[in-house]
Amino acid sequence: MLAVGLIALVAGCASVKDSSRSPGYRPLSATEGRALVARLMPEGVNERAGWATDIYAAFAALDIAPTPENICATVAVIGQESGFQADPVVPGLSTIARKEIDKRRESAGIPGIALDAALAIPSTNGKSYSERLQAVKTERQLSEIYEDLIGRVPFGISLFANRNPVRTGGPMQVSIAFAEAVRDSKPYPYPVSTSIRHEVFTRRGGVYFGIAHLLDYAAPYTQHLYRFADFNAGQYASRNAAFQKAVTEVSGVPLELDGDLLRYDRGQSVVEPGSTELALRALSHRIDMSNRDVRRDLELEKAQDFEKTRLYARVFELADKLGGHPAPRAALPQIRLNSPKITRNLTTEWFANRVEGRYQACLQRPTT
Repeated sequence: MLAVGLIALVAGCASVKDSSRSPGYRPLSATEGRALVARLMPEGVNERAGWATDIYAAFAALDIAPTPENICATVAVIGQESGFQADPVVPGLSTIARKEIDKRRESAGIPGIALDAALAIPSTNGKSYSERLQAVKTERQLSEIYEDLIGRVPFGISLFANRNPVRTGGPMQVSIAFAEAVRDSKPYPYPVSTSIRHEVFTRRGGVYFGIAHLLDYAAPYTQHLYRFADFNAGQYASRNAAFQKAVTEVSGVPLELDGDLLRYDRGQSVVEPGSTELALRALSHRIDMSNRDVRRDLELEKAQDFEKTRLYARVFELADKLGGHPAPRAALPQIRLNSPKITRNLTTEWFANRVEGRYQACLQRPTT
């Protein structure tokens, strides 16, 4: 109760004090901030006051200026990802989930009849896992089923490697791994009853971690469009895609503009060089850097400090000179979106432009 009271005090009395990211910004009181958020949300949002409170509290806790631009960026992403639903319904989720389980069963060499028998076991709420899977409608429900199933059902660990396969969720569809990393780096402003995973599926937690992913990092962008692309592809993906484009212009080696400067396997960078690193090695004599130097700088690709490296400076110096004008420092990553939930041919560029449309519509709403 004390922790809840402190959060209410912060949301009710504090002003967001960071104006460095928004020159000319006038700090707002919490009452003014919540009112501004409420005015900038689209019509028809249920629990409008609750959304405004949670969004403003996230800005306050993260020390991000609640400017109309930042609020509209947040509102646009929530509108795109969930339509202002804390735990949005995913059409056909039960069918999607069963197909994924069957794929894992086949990969593990488990007979179908054995899996059916395992799923017929009563779960902790009395219903069988099969019954719960047939009725599942949201990712929070599916995550809870997996948490219950792993370790209790035969083959559970074999199917899921002791890891919940639901990796994103909540009103901003934020990565649970990202949320856990944020929690490790700075205090989470709410009491955690069970886990950060569970917090992601709440309105307050989903908004807090989503805003952290969208806005709580310094990037060389003059448009929120590139933050929207980063929200989908990973922080600094748009900056890195522009760097890849510059490498292509200078080296003549066509690169896929995916924002990954190193080679990755299951989310982890590997020693073997990828296409971007190989193209840079071919430029070593022109940028006066060894392969080791190139690798050292590329390992900063997920950080702001990459922009301070010799590699970044030398590549753009050559690209600027070659083009006769400054090369773009941001580009939309060219990534096709792959997920069991996606049934159309969608890309990161499509996502960014959809959110940009919502963002521009939000900016047209009155602020007073």
